[in-house]
Amino acid sequence: MELLKFRQLKEKISSRAMLAMTGFASALFILIFLLLLSKSSLVISKYSITDLLFSSNWDPERYNFGFYPAIVGTFYVTLISMAIAVPISLLSAIYISEYSSPNVRKYFSSFIDVLAGIPSVVFGICAVIVFVPFVSDYLGPWLGVETTGMCIFTAGLILAVMVFPIIISLSVESLRALPIELREAPLSMGATKWESIKHVLLKAAGPGIISSVLLGFGRAFGETMAVAMVIGGKNQITSMFSAGQTMPSVIISSFGEMMSVPMEQSALVFVALVLFIMVTIFNTLARVINGRLKERWKI
Repeated sequence: MELLKFRQLKEKISSRAMLAMTGFASALFILIFLLLLSKSSLVISKYSITDLLFSSNWDPERYNFGFYPAIVGTFYVTLISMAIAVPISLLSAIYISEYSSPNVRKYFSSFIDVLAGIPSVVFGICAVIVFVPFVSDYLGPWLGVETTGMCIFTAGLILAVMVFPIIISLSVESLRALPIELREAPLSMGATKWESIKHVLLKAAGPGIISSVLLGFGRAFGETMAVAMVIGGKNQITSMFSAGQTMPSVIISSFGEMMSVPMEQSALVFVALVLFIMVTIFNTLARVINGRLKERWKI
């Protein structure tokens, strides 16, 4: 009897401890938001949010904090990366899931998982060595554009490489999770394998695939180091082959010199707050779309 009570007490304490840990992890989200809001309150109290978000005047020494070029640059780089990454990732995911043998699938999946774990600074170095000369010496002249290669397009290119693993891995998981009956039914009715994939499997795995694309978008939107190394660091937007800035690159490039001045520090924290809110919106949107598509398609 005593042993039973002790085991019940032990289980009760364990469940309470796990609840506390889960609550702490969830509370971190709110704590980070409140910290960023608190630290950015100084600049918000002095400037209107409209001026901060939509002004192009960036001169921290004169207390002009216009983040519009950095915000536009962030969307610009992210959209370029997704335009490159999504079709390549989806075709790769379809091949790995539906056409490759189990052994080939295992090797490809292992390489892609490793690629996902490589630090972003390594991607940045590779971009400086490979993509910057490629854009400045070959792609730019071929398109009739003069560029140094340190530009928005190069940043989008390396971001596309960085989001490949996310979209491919999650899309493969979504496709492999489908029941075997969905694959066999169209084939038994005379459809080709590609017709089966196009009309049945992609539709059934759609919620997971769309979620993977949105999660990749969120990763590209918030990426810092690799982008800062190749984007050129100028607060302007003229073309995708010119130097520019993104919100994360503004923070990393100005972190040391501006963090000692309260107003400038508050301005950088404000950018971090905007990033935090936007990435949260993308992740929430991914969950909402995933849920609605599942409900609509009765998955």
